Amino acid sequence: MKLLVINGPNLNLLGVREPELYGKQDYAALVRLVEETCAAEGIQVEVYQSNHEGDLVDRIQAAYGVVDGIVINPAAYTHTSVAILDALKAVAIPAVEVHISDVSKREDFRQVSYAGMACVKTYMGLGLEGYRQAILYLKDHLSGR
Repeated sequence: MKLLVINGPNLNLLGVREPELYGKQDYAALVRLVEETCAAEGIQVEVYQSNHEGDLVDRIQAAYGVVDGIVINPAAYTHTSVAILDALKAVAIPAVEVHISDVSKREDFRQVSYAGMACVKTYMGLGLEGYRQAILYLKDHLSGR
């Protein structure tokens, strides 16, 4: 089983950007958590981050026929990107959406998730743990459990 974990804009600034919302752990800690979780579960993983919408779309499209599942935190593009939604729908790879903060309790403009419309599940407000939960869920989902 191979997963792709995609992180959108500003996630490279974890630990620096609004630590009261996103925590004090940095992006390297997030990557370690993902890699360690996948290694423990016997899952191959690639972790990808970009601040550019088109790069994220390109990476989703390149995953077609290559990965079994996607964990995606589109970050700010969650609420604006029909292009990411369309890419996820086009490749039809099972995807789980993750948000470090609980976006349902934040600003009104954050209440719509375009990417989430193409995902089988969403985890939010669990900090970095949401990534671990998403990986475990996808493993079970893809295994038919």
